[in-house]
Amino acid sequence: MLSENLAKYADRDDVIVLGLPRGGVPVAYEVAKRLRAPLDVFIVRKLGVPGFEELAAGAIASGGVRVLNQDVMRALPNAEETIEAVTARETAELERREHTYRDGRPAPELQDRIVILVDDGLATGATMRAAVKALRQRGVAKIVVAVPVGPPDTCHEFEHEADETVCVSTPEFFQAVGQYYEDFSQIGDEEVRELLARAAQEGPASGGPEQIND
Repeated sequence: MLSENLAKYADRDDVIVLGLPRGGVPVAYEVAKRLRAPLDVFIVRKLGVPGFEELAAGAIASGGVRVLNQDVMRALPNAEETIEAVTARETAELERREHTYRDGRPAPELQDRIVILVDDGLATGATMRAAVKALRQRGVAKIVVAVPVGPPDTCHEFEHEADETVCVSTPEFFQAVGQYYEDFSQIGDEEVRELLARAAQEGPASGGPEQIND
């Protein structure tokens, strides 16, 4: 369904699909295959509050961009010192993933391209927001945020932040992304590497069994 909503971008040489690892990569792989577009990753790391890691104080993305949640920061004791320590740790992990996932392949050239940014869903949107901000600094032609599911208010916010936003499902009583998946198993680094390697080997022209008509 997500691919069908992006059909106008099929078979274009100026389009690239970027998955947010880890969970967004299997979704992005299917989208890229059906659009017959190249696939890569755009790595973003959440800055979790120590002791309450699920609470995001912000996020960092490839290219040294950091987005902070000011409401959380104001409520955090020793906020600046704490967030710098978390940022240092997450930057190291971001750099590790950059190296691991591409397996020696260079990062793609993004300038003047249409970037379809895919995740498995939106919740607060902090991760995706950091990715959008980072891509703005890369001189891309257009940013399309594409997710299968997200709460109505978060999806609406991205209509103002991205150039185009595709949220297939926006349930009113949204609680968590995982509740809308039959299988929401944890995705490991190896699966991300395998999907990227397979996409690189297949090439964007291979497409898939399902054809998309504009």
